[in-house]
Amino acid sequence: MHADLSPLIAATTTWFTRAYPAVGGAMASALCEAQARQAVTVAALLRYPTPMDASLVAMVGPGGSGTLDSLSDTGHAGAGTPQEHAWRSWVDEVVASWAAALLVGPDLAAAAVAGLDDGVPGVYRRLVSPDESDRRAAALLRHPDLLAPVAELHADLLRARLRPAASDAA
Repeated sequence: MHADLSPLIAATTTWFTRAYPAVGGAMASALCEAQARQAVTVAALLRYPTPMDASLVAMVGPGGSGTLDSLSDTGHAGAGTPQEHAWRSWVDEVVASWAAALLVGPDLAAAAVAGLDDGVPGVYRRLVSPDESDRRAAALLRHPDLLAPVAELHADLLRARLRPAASDAA
């Protein structure tokens, strides 16, 4: 992974875990976060596949969570002091949209992982083939109706990005 994507991945993962929190205790929170992080990581690597892409987004910034906050209706936008929410400026809307699509589409997630240069499915097991405890912990995070507005935001871009990988597999 490109080190320059770390702040973007961390912020976008945080956005997911706050917008769609785990159902259950501390273990459920950890499982939910792991799934969100894997989806965001795969989406970020697809969106910014080269070190140059990662450097450019690190230099100009990813755009923030404003649109996502309004779509998910989390009520978190603007709450608290600016210092408490500075991380929101590092949330990437396209990466979040792609990650949401991966979380609700197992076939899409498998194609996305296969499309990575280092696409070893075992590394992204919680994303590609979640077990029952993963599903229970991330019931909100993987709920298709809840994620639909976010997933559909940039779904066409994701399908276009994955199309070459799908035709290579055929």
